[in-house]
Amino acid sequence: MTINHHLDPATLMSCAAGSQPETLAAVVASHLSVCPHCRSELRKFERIGEALFDDLMPTPVTKQIPIVAMRSLEADGSTDTPEVADGHGDLPAPIRDLSRSKLDDIPWRRLAPGVWHYPLSLSDNAKGDLRLLKVAPGTAIPEHGHGGSEMTLILRGSYSDTFGTFRAGDVADLGDDVDHQPIADPVDGCICLIASDRKAKFKGLMARIVQPLTGL
Repeated sequence: MTINHHLDPATLMSCAAGSQPETLAAVVASHLSVCPHCRSELRKFERIGEALFDDLMPTPVTKQIPIVAMRSLEADGSTDTPEVADGHGDLPAPIRDLSRSKLDDIPWRRLAPGVWHYPLSLSDNAKGDLRLLKVAPGTAIPEHGHGGSEMTLILRGSYSDTFGTFRAGDVADLGDDVDHQPIADPVDGCICLIASDRKAKFKGLMARIVQPLTGL
């Protein structure tokens, strides 16, 4: 697997600090499970954090710090060998328990012509959106912005937008000032894991009318 699109340094810094929301953390952990480069970069930020932490005065902890289970792989950067699917159908380890299915067996729900999705469960108090998205060959997702952060990890196939072509293992790490219109590969289509801390803001009258019905 050749990975050309990586996590933004600011994302890795936030990851090292443990300050990401659950939805984005799921995509970060999933990308880290297959990307030696980003695991190596994360360790650099962790070492910086450790150096800064050593200079702090100790403070008593009065309550248990909440930990998101799916983020356990972020703390385990000991291997530089990309993860093998191991019979789980291309699903990264951090989300296998959430999907409870192999990728080929996902019970997709139709969103629009040529687009299907499968929402993934979150903790009770988690905010944002996390889901698997399947796009038919050559299908374009309506142009949209985010109003917040959005991360997309390609699991199969590819898509292209103004930022380039994203293939399996690549991650699109987008901020709140980005508008784009992904188009799935004309032959293989695209299956991806997508997370956002706010709902997308679709452009175009029909897309805005349909959006409340899709949950996106």
